[in-house]
Amino acid sequence: MSRCWIITGCSTGIGRAIAHHVLSIGERVAVTARDPEKVQDIVDAFPGRAIGLALDVTDQESVDRAVADAIGHFGGIDILVNNAGYGYVASIEEGDEAEVKAMFETNFFGALRMMKAVLPGMRARRSGRIIQISSLAGRIANPATGYYSSSKFALEAASEALSREVAD
Repeated sequence: MSRCWIITGCSTGIGRAIAHHVLSIGERVAVTARDPEKVQDIVDAFPGRAIGLALDVTDQESVDRAVADAIGHFGGIDILVNNAGYGYVASIEEGDEAEVKAMFETNFFGALRMMKAVLPGMRARRSGRIIQISSLAGRIANPATGYYSSSKFALEAASEALSREVAD
């Protein structure tokens, strides 16, 4: 049987491309976006194997609802792709704290929310994968990208710790 994926941030870019590819090879996918109308074309192109779900990773209720809906529809989640995220360009001196916090809510805390939502089912089945869409900026920081790099460094560190926590 095909695996079930939940992919965050599918309205554009990498998330959209991953969803198309995964569906094209016969997998089942919960295709998510803050506005599910933006992914309806994907759902329409793969009837029975794709569902479109509203998801805002900065909102715990939205995360819980999307994960529950995906599990209810497919019976479980085998693979989470944490793709939702965005960049922020500003020098450390000039960055706006509110904007930086908002970016961290998506890039880091949103990914954590999703991981924590899917892990109980994966642990119960003793199977599952979490794929983080990070960035080289999560390893190398450059001028004007320090805040973005910080969010990705944090994601890298949490992912490394999680991989050891669930290794067994």
